[in-house]
Amino acid sequence: MVGAFAVFSVLPLWMILAGSFTDESALAVSGYSLFPAPFSVEAYKQIFSGTAVLNAYAASIFITVVGTILSAAFTAALAWTIARRVGAVSRIAAIYSYIPMLFTGGLVPMYLLVTYVLQLRNSWWAVILPGLMAPFLVFIAVASFQQLPAEILESARVDGAGELRIFFTIVLPLSKPIIAVVALFYGVAYWNEWFHALLFLTDTDKFPLQLVLQNLIANVTSSAELPGSISSSPPVYQMRLALTVITIGPIVLAYPFAQRYFVKGLTLGATKG
Repeated sequence: MVGAFAVFSVLPLWMILAGSFTDESALAVSGYSLFPAPFSVEAYKQIFSGTAVLNAYAASIFITVVGTILSAAFTAALAWTIARRVGAVSRIAAIYSYIPMLFTGGLVPMYLLVTYVLQLRNSWWAVILPGLMAPFLVFIAVASFQQLPAEILESARVDGAGELRIFFTIVLPLSKPIIAVVALFYGVAYWNEWFHALLFLTDTDKFPLQLVLQNLIANVTSSAELPGSISSSPPVYQMRLALTVITIGPIVLAYPFAQRYFVKGLTLGATKG
């Protein structure tokens, strides 16, 4: 049963991969197929003909790696502060984490803050900082931290360990599953980020992959619809599938490394008892 479900889950991805290597004429006539016939790499040649996609890959990798590391670190630190319930500090941190789940300042204040106050226009930090903290993930981490054995933490305090040492040597090693889940969610969000890049980036060499591919698809579709461009029109359907493969590739390859923590991490923060 599990094997059959796995086959049905992988089948759409395989058809997308096969379609990205299928000639445009065959895709237009017969649509998807399990095997690329006739075989063609024309879409990949056109996509990688310039340096735009490679530059976008570098931008997305920087945004994803740096953003994920910072987001996971700040989320863990804030969640531990709330979970410890240290007087007014924990209450204030919990309130400031909870309010953004209900209300937001809006797009215009955020644009003014990033552009004119922080002076981050046309910088990758303008893409990283708006997504630095996800309140939902903070409270998932809080629920997980609250399930840690209190006896271990108290024995460490009795032995003279400070709060920072307890956090780095006890809390984080015991919380690897939830940290991995939080990091995976942040990584997927940063990898798929395009809206903040559209708002704050004007230098095309700094565009992340998602924004470049969105613009590329729009340009290819528009050029194919122009009168008199039928003979030299690019492989629109094949390029769409190839762009999908290029986009999801790194995330699909990264998931197996976090798979052993994923299910355990989700269940850790699900209940408390």
